[in-house]
Amino acid sequence: MNFVGISNLRLITVTTLYLFLVLVLLAIDSTDASIHVYDRDPFREVGNAYLVSGGSEGLAASRITTSLPRHTPSANANDGRSYIGFQNITFQRTKEAASKHSKTARRTGLVQIIIFEAADRDNIGGSPYGGQRSLCCTPDLSKIEGCKQGEVIRIPSKTDPNWPVTVNVYFRGQSKTAQLKTTEAYITKTGMYNLFFISCDPNLKGMTLTGQTSWKNPDGYLPGRMSPLKKFYVVMALAYLLLSIAWFSQYLRFWDDVLQLQHWISVIVGFGLFEMTLWYFDYAYFNNTGTRPVVITTWVVTVGALRRSVSRLLMLCVSMGYGVVRPTLGGLTTKVMLLGVTYFLSTELLNVSEYVGTISDKAGRARVLLVLPNALLDAFLIMWIFTSLSKTLTQLQAKRSSVKLDTYRKFSNALVITVVLSVVWIGYEVYYKATDPFNERWQSGWIITAFWDILAFALLCVICYLWAPSQSSQRYAYSEEKGEDSDEESEALYSGTPKGDISLVNQERREKNGQNVDEFDLEEDDTEEGKRE
Repeated sequence: MNFVGISNLRLITVTTLYLFLVLVLLAIDSTDASIHVYDRDPFREVGNAYLVSGGSEGLAASRITTSLPRHTPSANANDGRSYIGFQNITFQRTKEAASKHSKTARRTGLVQIIIFEAADRDNIGGSPYGGQRSLCCTPDLSKIEGCKQGEVIRIPSKTDPNWPVTVNVYFRGQSKTAQLKTTEAYITKTGMYNLFFISCDPNLKGMTLTGQTSWKNPDGYLPGRMSPLKKFYVVMALAYLLLSIAWFSQYLRFWDDVLQLQHWISVIVGFGLFEMTLWYFDYAYFNNTGTRPVVITTWVVTVGALRRSVSRLLMLCVSMGYGVVRPTLGGLTTKVMLLGVTYFLSTELLNVSEYVGTISDKAGRARVLLVLPNALLDAFLIMWIFTSLSKTLTQLQAKRSSVKLDTYRKFSNALVITVVLSVVWIGYEVYYKATDPFNERWQSGWIITAFWDILAFALLCVICYLWAPSQSSQRYAYSEEKGEDSDEESEALYSGTPKGDISLVNQERREKNGQNVDEFDLEEDDTEEGKRE
């Protein structure tokens, strides 16, 4: 009784400290911006232009209704406005390009900064006679489009003639550098915005870009697609906290009867709570500083990779009957561990490429290359899980272990539902991305990420319910003693008294008629199977 009281006191203390930490994080205000840094980025040749992509993010319109200047520096970064700010933007051309002009020449090179919404992408550039599209105005296009030769073709938007926004920066004399003054372009319409630095002057080949831009949303500085995830992970952290309270209260109460399987479930619950909390730290830091915290992000993706790997190995081991109908995995232990390590490394590489240092709303190419091996490992694991689960169900039917069989059938149904939902969602995700190549539906993009966390949490809740710690856990785990699996014993697994306590394992059913004993030794069969493997 004292032990239970002390355990509950510790649990309450940890819970209180955790809630306090979350509340402190929620109290932090947004102060800076999502910062894109350019460190001597080279201009690459695209058609008849040279360009550098400055970024692409979903930005919400400013909440204030008064008219806003397009390029007026803001004295207060927390004024509820949405903008793209430019700091220390410097263009450097080659010495050969600079020496072609006289020292007294006024304008000896032009670089244009273009900001446009994804919906207005066709308003940049043109195509003479329906041929290849050009960013820069050519003699033919100047006659057709009325553009100025040597500059980027810009067609005013139908909704706002001031957009797309263009800012001209000129080189002067023989100067090797041209600099843009600190300025801000305000956003008055919600959309996916793109930034490009473009030059149509062939003499500026080999030019580089240095400086940074700050992208601000009204509620903070997370990119638009990521912004809802900050609140989502608060909800998920609290959900894992409630699950932890429910699970660990039983776990500590019946500590002496806890199974090895239940120890691993506790690890997964703890990893889940830690991961969701770290995700909130990651997004809160990003929102407050404008930079992605490499250390925190690396920690969170590592914890997430561990949670996913341990969760999948746990499902595999449960499907094999580990901890319920067999004490060990026998000769399969090495193969299971090797698969777990491989899956962890694959997931870690995938998550690092997707999240660490990522500040844009566009997915990187590296992620596309790493998704395939991770998907293949998942498919292999699913096949192995269902194959093992089918064998375990057959063995339990042969042994007539009704309570264990009922538990495994519920677990099997939960897995089937999870796999079906996963396949359907993957199909939807492919459709979503295929029909939105320019990320114009960025405001709902966070749901793609959130679904997988919700699904994993739901399956974990089912496992926690089916394998909840109880006073009878060890008593019925590997019992092979003679006796009937009576109704009283079955009821003893589902009531709250010593006569019946929640458990997911039951004494094996054996029938004894006279001197004939009908027995099935599952553990010996499994051991032999492991040796054959």
